[in-house]
Amino acid sequence: MFLQIPGRSARKLEKLGFQALATTGAGYAWSLGREDGQLSRDETLDHLRTLCAATDLPVNADFETGYADNAEGVFANVLMAIETGVAGLSIEVRKGRNLLDFPVAVERVRAARRAIDRSGEDVVLIGRSEGHFIGKPDLEATIGRLIAYSEAGADCLYAPGVYELPDIARIVAAVHPKPVNVMITGPNPGVADLGAIGVRRVSVGASLAAAAWRGFDAAAHMLLTEGRLPPRS
Repeated sequence: MFLQIPGRSARKLEKLGFQALATTGAGYAWSLGREDGQLSRDETLDHLRTLCAATDLPVNADFETGYADNAEGVFANVLMAIETGVAGLSIEVRKGRNLLDFPVAVERVRAARRAIDRSGEDVVLIGRSEGHFIGKPDLEATIGRLIAYSEAGADCLYAPGVYELPDIARIVAAVHPKPVNVMITGPNPGVADLGAIGVRRVSVGASLAAAAWRGFDAAAHMLLTEGRLPPRS
């Protein structure tokens, strides 16, 4: 299955015409029989090397929390991530279902910025504010964090879990002129809708991986219960 052959999925997306790729920590963890957040740093680094070697397209890394408990560790690990050949990376500023304290979160973004600057590579740093994603929606707090991450050196701002166009438009205005990334997980909003309000970057999280697993589950269930498989398309 392609989820267990990351290089193949990268090449398929490249062949379809996509011009940039991004990793999914959740999708890769699922392919190993684990849950999101259960990958080690070294497993993730190996995954990044595989993907970057498989395609000439720029690859953005879901580098989760930076695999470190402090800013110094984030600095060291981001340097390792850059060495894999990624063109960008994001650092989560939460622990489980809780956001890190504001000063701690800002310092981790600042540490990632220092690592990129030290490397001398042209790597995009995405600052993430995840309150909405973990069930703690507070738009004003989210915007405040994104502005602080921008000032700490993030090149692009991202608040996964914010799906309403008026809320997204407020984020775009608040961090202008820096670009905003939005995660889409279904038919609405679409890329054109987001572009119309100034969004300049779109990602899908684990949605493609989830779609593949749904197809796998449906085919396996049909095989088990009916003794046949769906037609090949």
